[in-house]
Amino acid sequence: MRYSGFRVIKEALTGHKGWKPVWREPDPKPHYDVIIIGGGGHGLATAHYLSKVYGQRNVAVVEKGWIGGGNVGRNTTIVRSNYMLDGNEPFYEFSLKLWEGLEQDVNYNAMMSQRGIINLFHTDGQRDAYTRRGNAMILNGADAELLDADQVRAEHPYLNFDDARFPIKGGLVQRRAGTARHDAVAWGYARSADLHGVDIIQNCEVTGLRIENGTCLGVETSKGFIGASKVGCAVAGNSGRVMGMAGMRLPIESHVLQAFVSEGLKPVLPSVITFGAGHFYVSQSDKGGLVFGGDIDGYNTYAQRGNLPVVEDVCEGGMALMPMIGRARLLRMWGGVMDMSMDGSPIIDRTPVQGLYFNGGWCYGGFKATPASGYCFAHLLAKDEPHPVATAYRLDRFRTGRMIDEKGAGNQPNLH
Repeated sequence: MRYSGFRVIKEALTGHKGWKPVWREPDPKPHYDVIIIGGGGHGLATAHYLSKVYGQRNVAVVEKGWIGGGNVGRNTTIVRSNYMLDGNEPFYEFSLKLWEGLEQDVNYNAMMSQRGIINLFHTDGQRDAYTRRGNAMILNGADAELLDADQVRAEHPYLNFDDARFPIKGGLVQRRAGTARHDAVAWGYARSADLHGVDIIQNCEVTGLRIENGTCLGVETSKGFIGASKVGCAVAGNSGRVMGMAGMRLPIESHVLQAFVSEGLKPVLPSVITFGAGHFYVSQSDKGGLVFGGDIDGYNTYAQRGNLPVVEDVCEGGMALMPMIGRARLLRMWGGVMDMSMDGSPIIDRTPVQGLYFNGGWCYGGFKATPASGYCFAHLLAKDEPHPVATAYRLDRFRTGRMIDEKGAGNQPNLH
């Protein structure tokens, strides 16, 4: 069924008896043309574009848990394309354009809100760096606007402009950026993929990859062996685990990233705000809660929980930026497992194993990249060649020295 305002009115008048399940619960077939490991945002987006754009219907998504229970529901929901490097900005701008038409594309309310994002700067050096980034964005077709302190104060008067250590001197704004409802994005992609014939198999954990003579023949799962002509891996923080089944050691480490939500407040934040003197970012949800986060925890882990030092660091950043946040009560917190690559940029590429493809290393950028990641991975699976905006995301760039180091932090994943 397609959703519409008329459908909502009809169901309201008839007792809501006509709604159907959002997607099927099929048993796995013996063989698929493509199996996508991972039922998160990237895996489901891949299935959607693979079926709708590239016409491949004999596709399955296998997910060890339930749809929306992984990293796609464990983030701060920010959508933006304010990158600088040539390897990144065209990709994320492509993603933002897909975000702008997502709800019409999948016929589902993802609560996309283009409320804008402002990156604050506190020194002359930061101002020059943001000027350069803004120019790079504009050259790649994105929107960017540099504001001085008075302009920022007019839009965000509640910020601490006169902090002796971190005076706010201005900010770089992208008006088309914003937020979206994270789990609704997963549900929308899942529903659309299912409507186009994709089998979504939940509670089906991949326990091994069947590889013979250098070719991947399918996946061993908790529901038995499922054959496939091609297997795509999009499992975020578990990338190292799954690809280790193929004997591959990835240039990736897994770290936990914590996020927080305050109690519901009256509308106070009109946009997403990032602190330039520390790693802190905040927005306000439609329910009124302040959604915020900061740095990853510095140790390797697969646990979806963090520890107190990062909580303290994030709260310190919030208090330095907007002291009023200290009066808000914390409602809940959670952790998502980030697959941190050595240069802070992702990988979308074929592997040395025939028929095995990899999508991972998204670091902090996973949610905002969801549409473009799925589109580009689907393009790779369908055509065996990289999409034009993802040609730099090669697996061998660490061997050839063609890294995409957006933050200039070197080869330490915990610094990206």
